[in-house]
Amino acid sequence: MRKLFYAMLIIGSLTFSSCTLPQMIKAAKEQKLEVKPNPLEVHKDTVNLDLSGNLPVKMLKKGTVYTLNTFYKYGENELALDPVILKAEDYPSSSTQETKVSKAFSFPYKDAYKVGTVEVQGVASKGTKSKTTPRMPLATGIITTSKLVQNSYFAAFAAHSYNNQEELIPVVIPDFIFERGKSALRTSETKAEKGKQLDAFIASKNVTRTVTITGTHSPEGAERVNTKLSEERAKAIEKYYRAQMKKYDYQGMADEIKFILKPIVDDWSEFKTALAAYEGITADEKSAYLDIINAGGSFEVQEKEMKKLKTYNKVFKNVYPGLRAAKTEILTIKDKKTDAEISVLAKQITKGEVKADTLSFDELMYAATLTPSLEEKATIYEAATKKGTNWTAHNNLGAAYLQMAIENPSQASALATKAAAQLDIAAKIQETPEVNANLASIALWKGNPYKAYSLASKALRGANNEVTRGVNGVKGASEIYMANYSSAVSSTSSATDTHVNLFNKGLAQLLNKDFSNASSSFAEASRKNSNFALAYYGAAVAAARAGNGDAVVTNLSSAVKIDASLKDKALTDLEFSKFTATESFRNALK
Repeated sequence: MRKLFYAMLIIGSLTFSSCTLPQMIKAAKEQKLEVKPNPLEVHKDTVNLDLSGNLPVKMLKKGTVYTLNTFYKYGENELALDPVILKAEDYPSSSTQETKVSKAFSFPYKDAYKVGTVEVQGVASKGTKSKTTPRMPLATGIITTSKLVQNSYFAAFAAHSYNNQEELIPVVIPDFIFERGKSALRTSETKAEKGKQLDAFIASKNVTRTVTITGTHSPEGAERVNTKLSEERAKAIEKYYRAQMKKYDYQGMADEIKFILKPIVDDWSEFKTALAAYEGITADEKSAYLDIINAGGSFEVQEKEMKKLKTYNKVFKNVYPGLRAAKTEILTIKDKKTDAEISVLAKQITKGEVKADTLSFDELMYAATLTPSLEEKATIYEAATKKGTNWTAHNNLGAAYLQMAIENPSQASALATKAAAQLDIAAKIQETPEVNANLASIALWKGNPYKAYSLASKALRGANNEVTRGVNGVKGASEIYMANYSSAVSSTSSATDTHVNLFNKGLAQLLNKDFSNASSSFAEASRKNSNFALAYYGAAVAAARAGNGDAVVTNLSSAVKIDASLKDKALTDLEFSKFTATESFRNALK
């Protein structure tokens, strides 16, 4: 009897199981599942998707498990994603209400995944028994618009410190002293050291702009006498100067020199200065003179008051003589090599034809700016790197290699490697905005937008306007790779308006769902470079998202005329799925 009971129990259990699982599979037909986004999209080299939905009421039976297996099928291959396991015991209300399903998935993007389908298969199980549903397609393909981002590079050259403008050097000749009440330049003065200094200067025929001669007088004497003395003392020096120029055969050079005569009359400034330096009387005694000056009155009256002071004779003897003078200041032009001379010498240095010290470091750095040839710039900057430890030389050599890589894609890899080596040296010497800007470009070149972003952000601290605008292009491209689209809009809006930066600006706006401004930016990029096919393609995508079929067709037509390979891309691009069946779309891609 007991054996019969156990046998009936086993048969009942099997009957219940065999009945339950098919019921669950049948109920699964009513499950409400969806995947978002649909189509999928790639951002930051990753595809993210959300599976959500509801299982019908009473679908989960006691003691059962319902598993949702999700796959991304592409061609003959598939990628299995994590299963969603729903145990009946975890959903006690499933007999009276729908069971909610929610799961987020992500997988790294590969180009092979572009065309594919998200499929879900349900598995109802109890113990070792199981039943499966047919596979259900929930989303088709991957939108790859974010992959249109274009690398933006910028070569930041550090400014040279050479002053290539005319420089005036002041040459001050010691004062020529005159006798009291006289304006004749004495031979003893011209034969003195100061006279020899002026004579030697004139003899060397320095290119001179101005000769300023200031005539002065001591306080004693009538105003009319002092006025004449100051002017005539200045004229005496001019006369001597002109005579010496004639002696040394200046010819036309003399006409280019401007003489400025400045007679100083009834002015206590020189006296105050000389009195302050005089050590023959005390500070209190000096103060007495200043009190008289500060009290005001005519020059002659003030001088008469000074005569009453007990120290007047000392001052008259020791201070006044130095005020009977003519001061000479000459502005001469600093002797510099011409740009042509600097260029020739720089090339000779790079060829080993002349010694490296023929040009100074500053002259050599300036020489590199005088040639449009990047190859010549590089050889000159290389020579500059041998003139000591200077970050500017290594940075600019790296920048030259970087610019060469930008302009010569076929040699880019080798040139970028050479650039990186120089920039690493520059960074070890001194980390500057220019160095970080160049290193940001190298990092982006090597496929590391995160490092490029970090270096670009550093470069912006203290950068000049040119570097700021250039590195913002690098930063904006990096931010698109990082899916920071709002930040990328800001960066590219502040970048140099190259066609690449304008395109990336449009792409960032598009991915930030600002379709109108995206269209405008793509149009700017195409105006900047009318042969840039991707600018028209981007405009077509913006038009598609905005639902403007005519603009889709117009821009795609322009794009494929420039680059025929974009035909196949457009035919499989899910951005245009709503338009592919139209005749105008097909005609645009013929």
